Amino acid sequence: MVCKSTVLVSFVASVGSLLLLCGCQFVGPPLDLDYTMNETTNYTYDPNGPLVQCGFLPMSFLNCSDPLDLKDNVTEQQEKGYGCTKWGGEKYEEVQKTKVVCKVLPGIECYGNRTFLRDGIPCIRYNGHHFVTTLMYSVLLGFLGMDRFCLGHTGTAVGKLLTLGGVGIWWIIDIVLLVTGTLKPADDSNWVPYF
Repeated sequence: MVCKSTVLVSFVASVGSLLLLCGCQFVGPPLDLDYTMNETTNYTYDPNGPLVQCGFLPMSFLNCSDPLDLKDNVTEQQEKGYGCTKWGGEKYEEVQKTKVVCKVLPGIECYGNRTFLRDGIPCIRYNGHHFVTTLMYSVLLGFLGMDRFCLGHTGTAVGKLLTLGGVGIWWIIDIVLLVTGTLKPADDSNWVPYF
């Protein structure tokens, strides 16, 4: 009896490994290509079940578009209900938040519409300006205007270069302006928060 069960187990294991080698797999209930699970596809939402509503998925499971730039057009923002009229800000309260179009990544199962508007996305742009790097440029090479060249203030950077940092005075003033937050990138982007 032991030999027959051992042979049966080894037979099942070898068939299973052959199926894996040939790329065959067992599939569950058929889904459409977009993995849509809602009332139209005869799925009902069970709040106690494992299926999460698509709008509650974390950002790592979503592919979201960039915030829409409305270029200070408040009327268009009121008509659409989303978009950024102001970018950036120093404090949390100053940063405008908007909605963006998000789509659930393929292979993620969730309940509801897979394309939706996600609210609370900050209107912030990063263009590669690092505060610590710019401060180091200002301290070490500020008399040559390197800090202003890096921030995109080319005209004043040339003036600072030709005067050797305003004979040292402009150099010190720019360090103070950087530390106090007055000297910022020319394109009004925010500092990249990571080093």
